[in-house]
Amino acid sequence: MSLDLDELVERWMLLKDERDLVSGKRDATRLGFAVPLTFSTQYGRYLRGWVELSGEDVEFVARQVRAPASELGMYEWTGQADEHRRAQVRGQSRTADPEQSAVDR
Repeated sequence: MSLDLDELVERWMLLKDERDLVSGKRDATRLGFAVPLTFSTQYGRYLRGWVELSGEDVEFVARQVRAPASELGMYEWTGQADEHRRAQVRGQSRTADPEQSAVDR
């Protein structure tokens, strides 16, 4: 399903405070943090892996954080780094729900 620009903006646009948070990250980490952050805002849960995303979604977020979309395919979605990222996303998500966060663990 292809989204028009209005739908992409509504679903995947980073807000100013989110952009500020992402800007403190380096290179691929910016995209690897921004995508789960916007995904959790949209779906109310943490992203389980890149297969849940369309290329169009990733490209839209990648342009915002100035990172190549291709870097997301090589990003680690497990381990200690992912646990740290999950905690940060839970703390920043516009729709963060403590009960839902417990389900994501």
